[in-house]
Amino acid sequence: MRLSAASTLSLLLALLLWGCVQDVYQQRAGTMKTYVRAFYDHLEADRVTAAVLENEQIEALARDMEAGIRRRAHQTATNQVDRDWMQVKSANETAAENWLALAKYFVLKKQYEQARGTYQRVLATYNGATYQTYTDRARIGLQDLDMILSPSKSPS
Repeated sequence: MRLSAASTLSLLLALLLWGCVQDVYQQRAGTMKTYVRAFYDHLEADRVTAAVLENEQIEALARDMEAGIRRRAHQTATNQVDRDWMQVKSANETAAENWLALAKYFVLKKQYEQARGTYQRVLATYNGATYQTYTDRARIGLQDLDMILSPSKSPS
């Protein structure tokens, strides 16, 4: 079976476009890994502000991907949109996990008000069943803080 020039060109273009799409996903994943690595490097070096900025970059990446999906939702194949949503979810989950790690860092450093604010940020930012695990952990963290900060009750 011999392909016509038009068929060959179409097939080649489809393969090229598929390669570009794959590269976009790999690029996003690589960018996210870079931000995560930098977040933990900054945290280990007690550079909290820099760690926060890295995590905000992950959240911004998720927002940008989500905005892109919404702009072209009716123009793309369902599997591409699904894959894009999976990356948005992954970025948001990564950011939520990082906020929880930051809150634990603050607890270990006895910076309880910063820990409280960080836990509250998770509760305010990550809503819905998708992020239930993270909000549950933030609620438990807040309860733990209350336990740490409440005056000890001595038996009468």
